[in-house]
Amino acid sequence: MEHVNYDRMSWQEKRSIRLEYVKSQNGFCHHCKGDLEKPSKSHVHASKIDWTKFPPNFRKNPIHLHHNHMTGMTIGAVHAHCNAVLWQYYGE
Repeated sequence: MEHVNYDRMSWQEKRSIRLEYVKSQNGFCHHCKGDLEKPSKSHVHASKIDWTKFPPNFRKNPIHLHHNHMTGMTIGAVHAHCNAVLWQYYGE
């Protein structure tokens, strides 16, 4: 899957790219490798997520399009929880 610039896409394009990643990843999370149709099994830092740092609707969509915040380039599809872990603990 070709990586694209997240910052330059409309929400419709982001949804389409997210679905392409899900397909290319065979339905598994890029981070924890768990099934994207099921809640994240990655409980690393689970009780330490500061949900106040995230937008109110952050967990509305269970599958997120993970991207590099410095370059804007997409990385893969991840669980919402995994995306929170990646941002809060790894700056991704």
